[in-house]
This record gives sequence, C-alpha cells and structure tokens, in this order.
Amino acid sequence: MSGIVLSASVRQNLLSLQSTADLLSTTQVRLSTGRKVNTALDNPTNFFTAQGLDNRANDISNLLDGIGNGVQVLQAANTGITSLQKLVDTAKSIASQVLQAPTGYSVKSTALSAANAGATEANLLGATIASGDTLLIASTGGGAATSITFGASAGQVSTLTQLNTALAANNLVASIDNTTGKITLSTSNDAASATIGAITGTAAGAAKAFNAVTGSAPTPDVASQTIRANLVSQYNNIITQITTTSQDASFNGINLLNGDDLKLTFNETGKSTLTIKGVTFNAAGLGLAPLVGGTDFLDSAAANATILKISNASNALRSEASSLGSNLSIVQIRQDFSKNLINVLQTGSSNLTLADTNEEAANSQALSTRQSIAVSALALANQSQASVLQLLR
Repeated sequence: MSGIVLSASVRQNLLSLQSTADLLSTTQVRLSTGRKVNTALDNPTNFFTAQGLDNRANDISNLLDGIGNGVQVLQAANTGITSLQKLVDTAKSIASQVLQAPTGYSVKSTALSAANAGATEANLLGATIASGDTLLIASTGGGAATSITFGASAGQVSTLTQLNTALAANNLVASIDNTTGKITLSTSNDAASATIGAITGTAAGAAKAFNAVTGSAPTPDVASQTIRANLVSQYNNIITQITTTSQDASFNGINLLNGDDLKLTFNETGKSTLTIKGVTFNAAGLGLAPLVGGTDFLDSAAANATILKISNASNALRSEASSLGSNLSIVQIRQDFSKNLINVLQTGSSNLTLADTNEEAANSQALSTRQSIAVSALALANQSQASVLQLLR
C-alpha cells in the first residue's frame, strides 16, 4: 500500500503549525516556571553557570547559621563580663568599707624609749641620743625597713618631723614627750595589726634611749573585728558569685569566659576564619581569692592590698570587654557581608535563568494568533482536494 501523499502547500503549512506548537509549548513552560533556562538543553552555559552560583550561595547560607551562633556566643560572654564587672565593683565597695571602719585595735603596737633629757620635737638629740647614733627597725607590717642616723647634717634626722618622714615607709609613727624627751613609736592605721619590727642600732645600745626596747602586741577591738569579719563574709559571697557567673556565661556549649575558644568560618573553602581565644575569668583567673576571717581585713593595709587586686581584676575585665567588642564588630560585619554576597550570587543566577514574563506573555499571545492563522492556512491548502471530493460525490 502506497503512503499518503500530501501536497507541498499542505506539508509547508503543517510544518509551520508544528513549529508554532513547539514555540508555544516552550513559552508556556517559561511562563509556568518563571525561567527561560530550566535544563542544560535550554542553554548549557547559562544553566551550569547559574547552578554554580546557586551552589555557592547555598554553601555561604549554611555558614550563616554558624556565624549567627558565634554572635550569640560573643553576646553571652559580653553579658557575663558586664555582670562580673558589677560583682567586682561590689567587692571593691566592701573592701573600701574596711577603710572607713574603726581601726580594729583599741591599742596598737607601741615601743617607748627611755628618757632623753633635753630632747624636744624641734631637736631629738639629748642625753641618750647623740649625733651619729643610728636607729634600725626591721620591716613592720610589710613596710620598708627603717635605717636612720641622728644628727643635724644633710641626710640625718634631728626633728620629729624628719623622724616621721623616715618612719612612714615602714608603717610607723613617732611622738615625743617634750618634758622627758621619751619617744614613742607606734604602728600606723595601715599596719594596725602588726607588731613593730626588731629595734637595733647604736641608739639601742647600753645607756641609750632605745636600749632593749621592743614593740608590744596590738590589742584587738572586739566590736571592730566583728564588723571586719562580717565584711570578709560578704566579700567571700561575692567571690563565689564571680566564679559561678563566669561558668554560666555560655551559649551552645561554648563559654569564652571559661577557657573555651570560638572558631568561625566565613567562606565555603574554609580559608577565611576567625579564632577568638577564650579567657578564664573565674575568681582565681581574675587574681581574686576568698579571705579568711580573723586574718584578712584586720587593718587598712590588708584592705588596700585587696583593693589593688580588685582594681587589677577590673582592668582585666575592661580589656577583655574591649577585645570582645572588637571581635563582635568583625563578626557582625562578616555576617552582613555574607548576606549581601548571597544576594549578589542569587541575583547573578537569576539574571542567567529567569524569563521576562512580560515578553513571554506577549510571545504566547502572538503564537496563539499564529497558530490560528496556520490552521486556517492549512484548511485553504486542502480546498482543492475538497473540490475533487465534491465531484466524486
């Protein structure tokens, strides 16, 4: 049986109709998906380039979760430092109260010389202290040992004012009885709990003013020591809170105030990173330790030593707060950069693959019109054969 034979005009119209149908189908797919490149067959170059851009955008988007967690870790550490600073300030306030409390001793350590006839505040030289005599006093309450030479020459001591100037570094104060010339040495408020160091020198020899003179032990004031013991208890409570607060300043298992490090990755290759070193800011890490009642806060010197440690801890907290603030700024900048880069990548991908819906809608309308015309043309091409069919009837 021979094949069906179509005239040239019919075939041409049929091919045109098929082409229009294919174009209409393509346009309908673009309108439904919003993309002009849906598969590699549509445009291999654009398809694979867009796919690469999308993949990188997805990789960076996945890293944003880690960066966001990093921001929260830094925020938690910063919150912890803020609280620690308040606790340290409270501890300093408690230590400062010691300086405002009574001395703590009803009688401080004293040492009374023998009579030194003829001596006065204006001239300490007398019957038992001669020019050239030396007075050596060992360290008192952690002070600097005293070494003085009596006399009117440069660098020597002849007045009460000069003597007190020489004794100040050793936490001692002197007074004189202008009638008998007796010199009394006593500890200052800073070293009220200390006993005067050993007294030697030629001024402490036989028939001299300070012969066999030793300092008496201070007499504690019960009421004052009770106040100080209470302040020690308050201080220790603060020290405990400093340790627990530093341990609680964690986020997602990372605590920059408890020795943990934070490593953040900013790009998909892992080559752009930031490592933030943690610190140990419990009480011991800040150089602070619990005090012992009856031993610490006994006098101003002990309080000042504690205040110095607290000041150092405060400086360490401020320095770390500055470092955290700098790192937080860096991380937030990189976070914003990553978000903007993702937008750039996705926009680039869209430019390569997205269809212009206005254009495709116009194409669809035009193709529908062309299809109707092609159908009519095909009908016209078949009219001659229809006439033959009428004759055969």
